[in-house]
Amino acid sequence: MSSLERSGGDDMNEYAGLVSRFLAYTVDAVVVAVFTGGAALVFGVVAAIVGSGAWELARLVVSSYLVLLPAVLALYCAVFWMLAGRTPGMAFLGLRVVRADGRTPGWFASFLRGLMLAYFPIGALWLLVDRRRQALHDKVARTSVVRAMPAPATPLTPAPAPLTPAPTTQ
Repeated sequence: MSSLERSGGDDMNEYAGLVSRFLAYTVDAVVVAVFTGGAALVFGVVAAIVGSGAWELARLVVSSYLVLLPAVLALYCAVFWMLAGRTPGMAFLGLRVVRADGRTPGWFASFLRGLMLAYFPIGALWLLVDRRRQALHDKVARTSVVRAMPAPATPLTPAPAPLTPAPTTQ
């Protein structure tokens, strides 16, 4: 039994399902597509202004956009998983990627997970038949996606004033 299953009422207590994971992935894919598409568009406009030699390079970059987009998405996801345990899309939906011990995945597991998810997204459907809702990329990277419960809010109270001795007169 993993520490995640034993933890009971800690900050993580439920495996994420298909819909929330799909929505998080869609948010991240749109963010990556907008930024890379914008970069390709700017590159194309600059190449059109510079001249015909740069225009051929711009056509090559724009045509390779669809091939490189999954690699950029894999790198984007891997960096966020490694540093924060979640991508912005996952944070928006309250999800987190964790190892069996509850910690964030390392660089190798994050990169492997990102590559598999970007280039073999159909493997994500495996979570429909898995009791821990792990997709194939989770199985290979030995990770799980869980709902991260927000920390309870603490009331804002002013700090007590330090006690200082009163000045004495002599």
